[in-house]
Amino acid sequence: MKLLSSSKKIKEKTFKDYVVKNKNSFYRIAYNYVKNEDDALDIVQESILKGLSKIDKLDNVDSIKPWFYRILINTSIDYIRKNKKYIPIQDELSVSNFVEYDINTDIDIQNALDSLSNDYKAVIMLRYFEDMKIADIANVLDENINTVKTRLYKALKLLKINIEE
Repeated sequence: MKLLSSSKKIKEKTFKDYVVKNKNSFYRIAYNYVKNEDDALDIVQESILKGLSKIDKLDNVDSIKPWFYRILINTSIDYIRKNKKYIPIQDELSVSNFVEYDINTDIDIQNALDSLSNDYKAVIMLRYFEDMKIADIANVLDENINTVKTRLYKALKLLKINIEE
């Protein structure tokens, strides 16, 4: 049996610890994209599997956060593209035991977020729900910092208009 290098072992342990510590945030991001508890859990699980299989491509363990968020967001968007022919059915206002976050706390903000395109939604969620810096968001989305700033301000303007209506 092939032995893992010590570097890979360290990366895997760091990744596993990071996933366990932030599972609720990952679920919240995925849920905001698909609006279905089971699908969100599937997306998180698939993202974790992708992360583990590509752990060798992670150059620096310190950049695990933007690296994994990129995987999570891309997996969420891919899931939407593959399943856009299906109409999502809202679960009966129940919240999974997996998450400590009440999904239905502010319906107005949720509806306003849903009205945004995926580019704007990702910037808002990463900045305000995950408290990421603009530079990290640019890294996650593989965009220029100025593009992220522009999208953030435009998204905030759109959210303000949608909430006021």
